[in-house]
Amino acid sequence: MFFPNARTGYVAIELIRNNQMNNKTAVLIINLGTPDKPSRKAVAKFLSEFLGDGRVIDLPYLFRKLLVNIIIVPFRAGKSAEMYRRLWTKKGSPILYNTHKLKVKLQNQLQDKYEVFMAMRYGNPSMNKILFEIEKKQFNKLIIIPLFPQYASSTSGTIIEKALKIIRRWNYIPELKVMSEFYRHPLFIKSWVEHIKQANFEDYEHILFSFHGLPERHVKKTHEDKPCTEMNCKTELNAANHACYRAQCYEHTRLIAKELGLSAGKYTVCFQSRFGKDWLAPFTEDEVIKHAQKGTKKLLVVPLSFVADCLETIVEIGVEYHDLFIEKGGEKLEMVQSLNDADIWVGTLAELIEH
Repeated sequence: MFFPNARTGYVAIELIRNNQMNNKTAVLIINLGTPDKPSRKAVAKFLSEFLGDGRVIDLPYLFRKLLVNIIIVPFRAGKSAEMYRRLWTKKGSPILYNTHKLKVKLQNQLQDKYEVFMAMRYGNPSMNKILFEIEKKQFNKLIIIPLFPQYASSTSGTIIEKALKIIRRWNYIPELKVMSEFYRHPLFIKSWVEHIKQANFEDYEHILFSFHGLPERHVKKTHEDKPCTEMNCKTELNAANHACYRAQCYEHTRLIAKELGLSAGKYTVCFQSRFGKDWLAPFTEDEVIKHAQKGTKKLLVVPLSFVADCLETIVEIGVEYHDLFIEKGGEKLEMVQSLNDADIWVGTLAELIEH
């Protein structure tokens, strides 16, 4: 069947249909987020959204809201705003522009079969806004990638939950693919190995593989409230503990240490950004002090749970832990930068998406 066309006279109906279809695959990469500005007001708004998430502070709704908005945010916003001011650059928040650079490079790598989007779980660009844009284009397939290598309910879990809550309201729901973790992928391991080699890791006496901290109760939930000591989470990854964040962190470290040829005494797995006593240990801060006091002069820190530099890497490790190490007698503490938009990391993401 044909229809008149002003230029050629006739156009096949099949061509009209194909022009109306979106045969591309949408790819949505999602990071944690950032305040819009390093002001107290903007930081308070960000903290309220972040800490008000039931997967971050897993307490009953009313108690959590009172705790966050009456106690935590009013007392923490000022100090956090000061830290964000130290982090901020002329380009804005590093986690935002580093994730944007990753998006641009990934789009160039994937080319025309895919359209890449980015969003933040908290703050802007919001998941609501970006998923609305994706909905309007009616893609045949949507791939969602939380930018957290290891799975935790408070990171990948909250992103996946929110995405599905939004998508379930769509009239047309495309084929969905969600990546909840990718810490064991060979190319991801290679990405970090090459990154660490570029930092001349052999020049340092000891390496701290630092991961973001979590409350112990979060990891216990993944193996029927049994402690990690009973599940061998520090020594092996097995069918019973494969969803445990601690087990994944230790496995991730073992895979990298093997490729680097590191002996067990050459490195330590530790956890930073604690917000309470009953959190995953050992704490990175304590390890920094311990190594300085025992005479370690050169210490390398590798932030394996962060793929984009942010407050926790640039300020917490790069400034606070650095100064602490020097104060306690060390001479040099260096941090391996996050993968950011490194070409090998972009290639890894493309491989995850295409296969």
